[in-house]
Amino acid sequence: MMPDDKAAPPPPRSQMLPTGWIAEVVTYLEMLAPPLPRPDTAAGLALKRMSSDVADYRRLFRLVGEPWLWASQLRRNDADLGALLASEAMETYALLAGPDEIGLLQLDFRTAGACELAFFGVVPEAIGIGAGRYLMNRAVERAWSRAPRIDRFWVHTCTNDHPDALAFYVRSGFVPYARGIECYPDPRTEGLLPKQAAPQIPMI
Repeated sequence: MMPDDKAAPPPPRSQMLPTGWIAEVVTYLEMLAPPLPRPDTAAGLALKRMSSDVADYRRLFRLVGEPWLWASQLRRNDADLGALLASEAMETYALLAGPDEIGLLQLDFRTAGACELAFFGVVPEAIGIGAGRYLMNRAVERAWSRAPRIDRFWVHTCTNDHPDALAFYVRSGFVPYARGIECYPDPRTEGLLPKQAAPQIPMI
C-alpha cells in the first residue's frame, strides 16, 4: 500500500536541544459534554473574578506556576497582557481561602463554540487539600454554563507539570486525544524566573 501523502511525516526519534532549552511532552485533552458532578472535598474556599491589573495577575501567576516553570504570560508585554485580561472572552479567577489567594483559573472563550482551560493550578501549600477539585468543579460549571453554549472544553498538560496533573484531568472528565513535543528557552536562564525555581527540572 502506498503511504498516505496527507499523513504527517514521522518525527525524529531523538534530537539534542541547544544549551538553555527545555523540552516537554504535551498531552491534549477534551470533553465534549459536561461530566457527572464530583463532590467538593474542601470547605471555606471561594472564587474571585480578577480585574485586568497586570501586576496583580503576574503575582498570582508566579505563585502558582513557578514550581512548573510557567512563563508564557511573563513573556507578554504589559499592553498585550492587559488587553487579554480585559477581553470579554477571557475569564480569570483567583481561588481564595479566607483572604489568601491560593489558586488561579483562566478560561479562554476566544474560539467560537469552545473553551480552553488556559491556566489552572493551586499554590504548592494547597496541593492535596481538595482545592484543586473545588477549582475544577468551578471551571467545569463556568465553561458549560456560559452563553452561547460551547460544545468543547479542552486543556493541555505536559511532563513538566505536577506528576498527577494528567490523571487529575482524566478523573475530571477530560479525554486525551493528541500528543506533541514543545521546546522553549528555559525561563530561568532568561531571568523570567529565579534559578532555584523547579529544582526537579535541571538547568542545562
